Amino acid sequence: MTIQHPSADGLWHNLRLADGGTANALAVQHGQIAWMGDVAAVPTAFTRLPHIDAQGALATPGLVDCHTHLVYGGQRANEFAMRLAGASYEEVAIAGGGIVSTVKATRAASEEALYAQAAPRLQQLLDDGVCAIEIKSGYGLSLEHERKQLRVARRLGQDFGVTVRTTFLGAHALPPEYAGRSQDYIDLVCHEMLPALHAEGLVDAVDVFCERIAFSLAETEQVFKAAQALGLPVKLHAEQLSDMGGSALAARYGALSCDHIEHLSQAGIDAMRAAGTVAVLLPGAYYTLRDTHLPPIEALRAAGVPMAVSTDHNPGTSPALSLLLMANMACTLFRLTVPEALAGITSHAARALGLQDTHGTLAVGRAADFVLWDLLEPSELVYWLGQQPGRTIVRQGLVALDGLGVL
Repeated sequence: MTIQHPSADGLWHNLRLADGGTANALAVQHGQIAWMGDVAAVPTAFTRLPHIDAQGALATPGLVDCHTHLVYGGQRANEFAMRLAGASYEEVAIAGGGIVSTVKATRAASEEALYAQAAPRLQQLLDDGVCAIEIKSGYGLSLEHERKQLRVARRLGQDFGVTVRTTFLGAHALPPEYAGRSQDYIDLVCHEMLPALHAEGLVDAVDVFCERIAFSLAETEQVFKAAQALGLPVKLHAEQLSDMGGSALAARYGALSCDHIEHLSQAGIDAMRAAGTVAVLLPGAYYTLRDTHLPPIEALRAAGVPMAVSTDHNPGTSPALSLLLMANMACTLFRLTVPEALAGITSHAARALGLQDTHGTLAVGRAADFVLWDLLEPSELVYWLGQQPGRTIVRQGLVALDGLGVL
């Protein structure tokens, strides 16, 4: 059922831009930002709009969570316990855990059950200030069940009034019925699953898990070629456990992003810079897996590669439901600066989804997606742990949360 929210149309004044901009007011009209500037210079066309006092709140664009696996069945707390007892990520997978265990639970769940499980997860992220989100498939690993995941993702976007970008991750793991037949499964992904799901309007981008325990460079390229033939952008789970050279391959196909990248090489960085590919940092997985191999942050910074930050919400390696917490972890674990972290969950994250023209920044002509925070300075957004500051969230031109009581 679609959630109804009041319109945000009005002149929002007495606010402070987190990026240091001089505007202290913005006009929302017909669900879009129609004007920004000094409240003393409001154009006549907007003076008759309802006046909404932001009470000195800090204003940011709506947050963007650019890498999630939000729709799935079951959970994997037992594997967390196994890793605490000493098992590695690869050992858990070899023992029948990992992605394949979630595939079993997802296949067994109905579409309604998957929706019921995903909805509260999405709501928690939205309450954190998220206004656009990517949701991947990849736990069905068959046409029927990948379709089920993507249909739920589309429905979540419609019902919750949030921008959802769907990513087909059919090449996430080898399903049990294709054991020892990796090429046969890649053929299924490329020639049956992807074309059918694209024809149904369920796919915005295509992803692959390129890794020793997943798919090879050659198999990854086959999927990229199939996506390219359909005019779909690609992205990649790259260099998480080893340097497979996936980032350079992805860059050759103009990838929106390469994600994880703990083992990214300088050659990969150079290729990403040339292609304009975003580096997506996933500190939740790094933390949960107790990894010690840091992503090459300084080299990415020196090359000018944009760095996004995401929750990577998934049941196995990042059961995280706070993008602000991930921003804090990107600072504390990866040594991002406050401006880098904030760009990582707004403008750079939007770019990682191909949404840079509509999301991630506050600008005239864009949909009204912004958050008002009851904070004194931007650094507090990545400073507090576990706190949800009183705030107002405007999403798709509607007031989704009025935590500051401005209406």
